[in-house]
Amino acid sequence: MKNVFITGATSGFGEAIAYRLAQHNVNMIITGRTESKLKEVAANIEKATKTKVLPLVFDVQDYAQCEEAINSIPAEFKPIDVLINNAGLAVELNPVHQGALEDWERMINTNIKGLLYVTRLISPQMIEQKHGHIINLGSTASHEVYYGGNVYCATKHAVKALTAGMRTDFLPYGIRVSQISPGAAETNFSVIRFHGDKAKADKVYEGYDPLVAEDIADAAEYILTRPPHMCINEIIITPTAQFNGVIVREKK
Repeated sequence: MKNVFITGATSGFGEAIAYRLAQHNVNMIITGRTESKLKEVAANIEKATKTKVLPLVFDVQDYAQCEEAINSIPAEFKPIDVLINNAGLAVELNPVHQGALEDWERMINTNIKGLLYVTRLISPQMIEQKHGHIINLGSTASHEVYYGGNVYCATKHAVKALTAGMRTDFLPYGIRVSQISPGAAETNFSVIRFHGDKAKADKVYEGYDPLVAEDIADAAEYILTRPPHMCINEIIITPTAQFNGVIVREKK
């Protein structure tokens, strides 16, 4: 690892992964939509480590913004060796016949199109150098569908398919492609899903110990520190108490 690019690094998995990988003395490019929070994360990482951090403020849903931001990366942060497509979200738990179009579009534009936009702009650097590693953040929802999760699960199924497609496309160039698929994790994920209703979000994790963001950072670090001949295709991680999207063993 030399130059690392992480989308959605203002909170949750992305922030935790950025802090963890900064321990490896890399150059870090972190992205997000909230400038104040992104700059705060960047400053804290630089204060705590030897890592140089470049914050890029843009929305992965907008290709023009992605292109402008990525084209602005200075030479000292290129070529990108590691791309972590972390930006993603779920919105609401409505059945299809009650779904809100704006929620569907936000999930599709972020989880699928945003991942594609950033990969399309960065992967040519990896192909040119015949080296690189891409990690896509999937979900246990990449493997199942639960009530109300229709569009979100569809987007994460798409991430799984795209990860396999990238692995095939980039195989001739020695580029590794991996996926991390977390189960229930207590980050700001459910707060976003329920449009900021923290009380409703907190109920999702009542009665058991969910994953935390640092668990996913552990997985990312493990994947990226394997020897060059080895590619971790996917890691699926759940809390011990979770079987799937609907079956969770509560504490007694």
